[in-house]
Amino acid sequence: MVSVETGILITGVLLLLGIASNKFSSRMGVPVLVLFLLVGMLAGSEGIGGIEFENYTIANGIGTIALCVILFDGGLRTPFHTIRSAWKPAGMLATLGVFITALITGLAAAWILKLSILEGLLLGSIVGSTDAAVVFTVLRGGGVNIRRRLAETLEVESGSNDPMAIFLTVGLIQVLTGTVPFGLGLLNLFVSQIVFGTIAGVLVGGAGVWMLQRIRLDAAGLYPVLATALGLVSFGSAAALGGSGFLAVYLTGIVIGNRRPVFFRGILLFHDAAAWICQILMFIALGILSFPSRLWDVAPQALMISAVLMFVARPIAVFACASPFRFSARELLFLSWVGLKGAVPITLATFPMLADLSGAPLIFDTVFFVVLISALVQGWSLPTVAKYLKLVVPTRRPPPVTLEISSLRNVEADIVEYFVDDSCHAADCMIKDLALPAGVVVALIVRDERIIPPQGRTQIEVGDHVIVVLNPQVRTMVDRVFAHGQQPLTSLPTALEFPLRGSITVGEVERFYGFNLHGRPEETLDELMRERLGEGGVRLAASSRFEQIELVVRELSASGLIEHVGMVILPEPEVSDVPAPEPSPTAAPGIPSSHGKAPSDTP
Repeated sequence: MVSVETGILITGVLLLLGIASNKFSSRMGVPVLVLFLLVGMLAGSEGIGGIEFENYTIANGIGTIALCVILFDGGLRTPFHTIRSAWKPAGMLATLGVFITALITGLAAAWILKLSILEGLLLGSIVGSTDAAVVFTVLRGGGVNIRRRLAETLEVESGSNDPMAIFLTVGLIQVLTGTVPFGLGLLNLFVSQIVFGTIAGVLVGGAGVWMLQRIRLDAAGLYPVLATALGLVSFGSAAALGGSGFLAVYLTGIVIGNRRPVFFRGILLFHDAAAWICQILMFIALGILSFPSRLWDVAPQALMISAVLMFVARPIAVFACASPFRFSARELLFLSWVGLKGAVPITLATFPMLADLSGAPLIFDTVFFVVLISALVQGWSLPTVAKYLKLVVPTRRPPPVTLEISSLRNVEADIVEYFVDDSCHAADCMIKDLALPAGVVVALIVRDERIIPPQGRTQIEVGDHVIVVLNPQVRTMVDRVFAHGQQPLTSLPTALEFPLRGSITVGEVERFYGFNLHGRPEETLDELMRERLGEGGVRLAASSRFEQIELVVRELSASGLIEHVGMVILPEPEVSDVPAPEPSPTAAPGIPSSHGKAPSDTP
């Protein structure tokens, strides 16, 4: 029996080895999952460590808790726009895709391993889903910078496909043990997993946002702990109701992360560290659980199953499920290749062992070998495949420094970092010429490892990291100022008034926001409004309407200068089926004729 002191020492040594493995992984390009598992195998009973560990119940518990934390961290970092742009293809891949992959792989496994059809399908179900921990690690920190829509689809799929794999695995085990009849019993299990998992995840996430925003905690370190507790409650509540705890905790993370609660930066840092600790301990523990001699015995059969999974089952599933969503052939090929396996299949492989199925040891060893092959072959080759398929996009260097607001109260401010490349609209502009909304502050410029104190005449150069403090309501406008040439412009909301300084020029507004003000580029908004309103019409709330916007006087100085102007985006006019008559040829430019719709001024 290992003493507590010895256990602590072993855990510390294994964590250090895991961190060293991660550093080696980033240098050599070897997937970190493989190295963590190898460290565990070396530490196991047949390795140099000699640690005897064959408790599948404890291994299952470690894997479940670790995956809970990893998925919660992944949800915290998944913005709503990712869900909106990728939920359809990701949802198909996470459900029908997993089913197709499990079916083809399972039938092949039954034939190769001489198992019954149900046992083969059980093995296929265990390896049918992609692993969120591995996909998050590879796409967010593994140096594979691919097109945004592809990355979002893979992340959402990996975070949401575990319920299908768990449903198939648990359902087939219950059928094999005679607990649930094949048919309606399985369908009920699947519906319960999805419905109760979704309900628990969304409800706990909503309640969690309210708690994090309303409960005033005196210690900053308690906010990450409270967020972790909410994730665990979400998982446990869903499981108690018969739903998918993994889906619930992922959804809870998404809901909380997108509402940006108090001390959000600290919550992210805490869970980033927690996720890494869980990955290291989980993969090493699963590595210790394996027996290399048994893996060698199933190597030929496992290699054949891996080939079917990577080259037949996953591609068929991807092309069947993702083709309707306008992915190119190259993108479909890449989606097919990113069927990364990880801790989820190994954790699920402990289920047959706990159920004491006759073929459980063979299934566990085969799954373990398949995961190793998938992580090694697919994970190692991902950068090369992405480059070969021409799906790599330029990598933006992370800023050498960061700026953050540490507050234990709600603060209506965001800190946003923009990278300036040669296609950025703000490149080679002085800060005073950026047409930024009122109240937006350029807080810091980082250039070539140097901090540049921002001033009005400071020029923004290509390669700069510009850190801006802003109100979340004007984020879309600031995004336009720092938009890139090939980047699609986000639409500005029509129900919101954006504040602008009166000293901003017409040319700056037209350049950064794309509006036509029918004025001289060098004149200021103050001068433009005076021309449109007349000296007698310049007063608070006076407005002037243009083609796409309306400008409203919001603040006057003591001398009568217009210091701040509110800009309201006008809704698109409805297109009439009756063509408008030609304007009068005598109408002067900017003067409305009897039929025209030239801008009108409303004091």
